Amino acid sequence: MSDFTGKAGLVTGAGSGIGRAIASGLARRGAAVAVLDLDEAAAHETAEEITGVGGRAIAIRVDIADEDSVRSAIGRTVAELGRLDLAVNNAGVPSSGRQLTGMPAQEWERVLRINLTGTFFCLKHGIPELRRAGGGAIVNIASGGGLHAIPLSPAYVASKHGVVGLTKAAAVDYAADGIRVNAVAPGMTRTAHLDRAVEGTGLIAQHKALTPLGRLATPDEIADAAVWLCSDESSYITRTTLSVDGGRRT
Repeated sequence: MSDFTGKAGLVTGAGSGIGRAIASGLARRGAAVAVLDLDEAAAHETAEEITGVGGRAIAIRVDIADEDSVRSAIGRTVAELGRLDLAVNNAGVPSSGRQLTGMPAQEWERVLRINLTGTFFCLKHGIPELRRAGGGAIVNIASGGGLHAIPLSPAYVASKHGVVGLTKAAAVDYAADGIRVNAVAPGMTRTAHLDRAVEGTGLIAQHKALTPLGRLATPDEIADAAVWLCSDESSYITRTTLSVDGGRRT
């Protein structure tokens, strides 16, 4: 198993759930990790978990919908960790359960601004740092909703399809710089946020019925895929979106 000793990475949305699992996974394999999140207290919790078991991590507040905030967070990452070799762009938001004809423009714009434009900002300001480090790997966290439709989620589905397309474009444009860009498309994943969001809706039972493995993913299972795509074990893989969805039937 390859490791990340001597390398530095960042993970957005790393204050909880999948992002926290990814940050911990990178740290376990030796990377110094910048834990980025809008919730600064949650970012510090993740960083403290990592440092508590001997890893190296720093916590930085970032609003990925704000380009200046992204630029500043990435600049601070490099200033404190010395370099940037790995980036996992995980932060994002869902959209409320409604058809597009009932969706206010403000909600559409908010979801696209965070999920798609926010990923663009992270790539725009992260790629030059990876180039300066001599190359590296980027993983964008998309969604099953980036590959197929999810009912009553038009903004989310559109934004995550955009993330998949942006991943392909960046992979082609920066391959000559030694930068690999891939995406992970998780299926429904058991997190505290999900449990709160779907309580009483029956969506978890519905998802299990459509999934041959018959259960939800754990954050660590999604993290393992992202960490692998960051590693030299996937050195000939770029422009790929890896489904981690238990074989879900669309």
